[in-house]
Amino acid sequence: MLSEIQKLFLGDAPDWYKSTIIGFLIFNPILLIILNNLMPGNSGFILGWIILLQFIFTLAMALKCYPLQPGGLLAIEAVILGLTSTETIYYEISENLKVILLLIFMVAGIYFMKNLMLTIFSKLLLGIRSKTFLSLLFCASAAVLSAFLDALTVTAVLIGVMIGFYRIYHAVISGNDFRNQDHDFKDNSQIDTLKESELEDFKGFLRDLVMHGAVGTALGGVCTTVGEPQNLVIAGKAGWDFMEFFLQMAPITMPILFTGLVTCVLLEKFSVAGFGNKLPSNVREVFNDYSNYRNENITTNDKAVLLIESIVLIFLVLALAFSIAAVGLIGLTVMVLLTAFKGVTKEHDLGEAFHEALPFTALLAVFFAVVSVIYDQKLFVPVINYVLLQDPSVQPSLFYIANGFLSAVSDNVFVATIYIKQVALTIPAGTDQFNNLAIAINVGTNIPSIATPNGQAAFLFLLTSSLAPLINLSYLRMVYMALPYTIILSIVGYIAIYTLL
Repeated sequence: MLSEIQKLFLGDAPDWYKSTIIGFLIFNPILLIILNNLMPGNSGFILGWIILLQFIFTLAMALKCYPLQPGGLLAIEAVILGLTSTETIYYEISENLKVILLLIFMVAGIYFMKNLMLTIFSKLLLGIRSKTFLSLLFCASAAVLSAFLDALTVTAVLIGVMIGFYRIYHAVISGNDFRNQDHDFKDNSQIDTLKESELEDFKGFLRDLVMHGAVGTALGGVCTTVGEPQNLVIAGKAGWDFMEFFLQMAPITMPILFTGLVTCVLLEKFSVAGFGNKLPSNVREVFNDYSNYRNENITTNDKAVLLIESIVLIFLVLALAFSIAAVGLIGLTVMVLLTAFKGVTKEHDLGEAFHEALPFTALLAVFFAVVSVIYDQKLFVPVINYVLLQDPSVQPSLFYIANGFLSAVSDNVFVATIYIKQVALTIPAGTDQFNNLAIAINVGTNIPSIATPNGQAAFLFLLTSSLAPLINLSYLRMVYMALPYTIILSIVGYIAIYTLL
């Protein structure tokens, strides 16, 4: 019986991984007992950092095992060991309810817009032969959209489009045709061995586009109040509206945006950090055939569906641009409109839309549990206090560095919220020093945080999506591909803050 339970534990994950997680769970309480005897005042602080690093390990191994289960076990243990409480976890989740609603409903809403998205991006794929220009377009489009929508929504669109591309090509090389809607694109057993190398090239091509797009969401997300969740918190403390926030940030964010787009071009031109993968000619032929098939077989019903999706897309852009409601509620409205007018009325068909969002939503709740450990054990307090004690003239650049580092290892929303609250308590809002620090906090939590998937919610969403295993996008590969962007953009951000603030 025990051996069967052992086999069931974490399912198909490698044995070494299972043993590592069990080792963590056994090691932590033993370490706490030892630390309580040796240094009772600092035991929670030390163990809190260790659990944070263990959780990051589960994120890094996301392709071996979805992080929800091992990360959830660590979070449960943290509560049992007294490192945090269920009340704090509930508080963190309730404080981030807007993000959770966004994930649940906006991602589901985008799912029902997939026909239009696939049509638009298929035309771009076929119409633009230059891979460099296509990458630049993905990066720039994601930046612009993130500035007026939000990074998670744009990432959801990117994921949906890439899965659509992959599904079409995978169906063809598996011996099926475009009409087969039930094709299992996760099963490679029917693929001709001669096509395997071509499939890997196509995966590389999709990885490049989605990573350029993901970085683009950070480039645009830093510019406006709606780009990232923490931007609203910062704007609220500073008393800035949409336009004032943009103008305050522009001297720093515009050079970063320009540099990011130039970096995108250079990475493709010189094939650095895994970029530069071309679209195989045979794959292009498949999409040409798909486009011709769609044009020849499009029905009045298909045209009606595309018209409905186009109208709802316009509504979505306007609703988000004018902030008529919380983003999650707008997503729910989009889902209701699309399903109502497209005739999607069966519960099973509705449930398909939530397959992508709900696992990540659960993972995000676990993530907030780890954030609760950070909060209760005051893991970041020494860094915050150190920066606040420095000379005011160097505080903006120090805030930028500290925020960047802490965001990369934890979560940019949490770090920004903690820092801006501390600044608001010590420096009057509206003063030049407060404004400078608010800018540094915003840029620091948005730009250097692209170093790791856990630094940006959009990156974490991409890593744990169903797309990631299809295109072999692991934690370490994301870090590696984002590294040139991280180094260049972080340096430009630091220089801009040091010289202008």
